[in-house]
Amino acid sequence: MKKLFFLFLSIFIFTSSSIRAYDFLRAVKNAIPNGYNFWVYTPTDYFYTQEQTPVIIFLHGASLCGNNLDKVRRYGPLDAIVKGRDIDALTIVPQNPGGAWSPKKIIDMLNWVKANYSCDTTRVYVLGMSLGGYGTMDVCGTYPDKIAAGMAICGGTSLKDVSGLGKLPFWIIHGTADRAVPIKQSKIVVQQLQDTGNDSRLLYNWLPGVNHGAPARIFYMKKTYEWLFSHSLTDKNRPVNKNFDICRDDLRNAYNDTRKNAAAPELIDGPSIIKEEGNEY
Repeated sequence: MKKLFFLFLSIFIFTSSSIRAYDFLRAVKNAIPNGYNFWVYTPTDYFYTQEQTPVIIFLHGASLCGNNLDKVRRYGPLDAIVKGRDIDALTIVPQNPGGAWSPKKIIDMLNWVKANYSCDTTRVYVLGMSLGGYGTMDVCGTYPDKIAAGMAICGGTSLKDVSGLGKLPFWIIHGTADRAVPIKQSKIVVQQLQDTGNDSRLLYNWLPGVNHGAPARIFYMKKTYEWLFSHSLTDKNRPVNKNFDICRDDLRNAYNDTRKNAAAPELIDGPSIIKEEGNEY
């Protein structure tokens, strides 16, 4: 009986350790010649989901550029996971050493992930803020056939031709009181898509009185990931899901439904205080 007990115990320990082995954060450095260093987070259920696991790529703002990979954990999806947000996706967070994000390098990184991890290649999503918002528009507009949906927050684009952004579900969000990246940069893109009739897959929200830093709270919201995951490259005609909205109240309550109900993190791309009629929240 004792031998049987230890046999079952060994099987349990082996199985448990195998499952947990997929639930970790891995730093990938110098794996791609002239490419980005990046983090790969594997979700808890990855052991079971494997090829059904979606992929999220998060592009940070200018303040996190450099050669210290730990910096990119200061805000965004990786910090949201630490705060208790369940994100059931391979979460890829590269670090930009400086300058504009390179769409080609982002796709090189995605190809590396596809070659080294089982994942659902029809459900790859890109989202970013500030400089990362520019990068999100640039990569989604350049490779709309590889990205299932994108979300650009307080950004813009360096693309001369933005028609590619009309080929995938895309959500643009910007605060009207943004001094770091004026809302004009997002409005130009929206207007170009509208003028050319390429806006059928476009969502956009202008957040009244919201500054540059506060929209980073969007990365902590459950609905952000629900909206992304509702799209796939296999969707017929690739329609955008219009059953979601993000408003000022969402920013205020962004952390309320995380498992740990943690306090708001430091948002280092700008102040995280929204002002309305003399009140701060």
